[in-house]
Amino acid sequence: MAIDYQSLAVTGVQALSPYQPGKPISELARELGLNPADIIKLASNENPLGPSKKAIAAAQNELTDLCLYPDGNGFDLKQKLSGRLGVGADQITLGNGSNDVLEVIARCFADTRSEVVFSQYAFAVYPIVTQAIGAKAVAVPAKDWGHDLDAMAAAVTERTRLIFVANPNNPTGTVHDAGAIEAFLGKVPEGVLVVLDEAYCEYMTGEKDPDGVELLSRFPNLIVCRTFSKAWGLAALRVGYSVSSPAIADILNRVRQPFNVSSVALAAATAVLDDEEYLQRSRETNSTGLKQLEEAFDQMGLRYIPSSGNFVAVEVGPQAMGVYQALLAHGVIVRPIAGYGMPEHLRVSVGLPAQNEHFIDALSKALAAAGQGA
Repeated sequence: MAIDYQSLAVTGVQALSPYQPGKPISELARELGLNPADIIKLASNENPLGPSKKAIAAAQNELTDLCLYPDGNGFDLKQKLSGRLGVGADQITLGNGSNDVLEVIARCFADTRSEVVFSQYAFAVYPIVTQAIGAKAVAVPAKDWGHDLDAMAAAVTERTRLIFVANPNNPTGTVHDAGAIEAFLGKVPEGVLVVLDEAYCEYMTGEKDPDGVELLSRFPNLIVCRTFSKAWGLAALRVGYSVSSPAIADILNRVRQPFNVSSVALAAATAVLDDEEYLQRSRETNSTGLKQLEEAFDQMGLRYIPSSGNFVAVEVGPQAMGVYQALLAHGVIVRPIAGYGMPEHLRVSVGLPAQNEHFIDALSKALAAAGQGA
């Protein structure tokens, strides 16, 4: 008799829906017979500049030693981060992208008896890791597309072990200033860990924008997560990290997989931290591109959510999937976000000026074809 392996999986895993990444350029080229060189991908919040030359050089230097395991402790990268952030190396946990760290945190501090709080319209990984460990997900209704921090604090019970806060939030781009984040942390009991996901923090430039690392000394229950995939341009290499108290980091480092960050990734991430010119160009390109997209949406009469990330969610109406498919036919990949409960929006990553213009032109045609006009 054939064994039903689905039935052997634990309950949380059985109910999971896999994370859906943005469509790869190669896949669209195969499906529609398009030239890959003519396709632009504005779906996965990647850095349109390409990688830093310093990162490329450092990565290439590692290629002759691919037969060797990487430094499992990530000494050089931790030292560089320690100096840059003003924290101890013993406060840092490295991950195979920040998603890896988020999962390790959930595995370390929550179980089937726990509740995990996050916001409606928040990053898809939060409910996925919560469900995978069998914890109870508490999704708090959003406020103006962003986190309702007061409601999230009020949702804490004696079973709450983790709260995930994305700032800026993906996919909505909403952000809370430093005062709001600090006030929220002050309402959360010390026995509840707050994970402040700052994957897009390098794009924030306002004086009132928060820096989670600066709050660690006052809030021992805080864990700050960041990534090299966005502004630092290393998405393919998968490098992320968290900063926390040494006691929390010690727990996380016991559970994270050994050698979870490759030698090539470690070298590139360490090198790119010295490329301030690259980071500044990333910020400037993003700021200019956001303005370009928002002005076009205004001209088209489309509503959008003002964003502090490197993407913007634009409302294109009930025919959003039709518009998405029409954009694919024009060689433009964006991200439908119905899975986030936003079926009338598309999320568009900021590209280079010419890429943004290509998208704007294709969107105008797609809307016209859908009978929505422009």
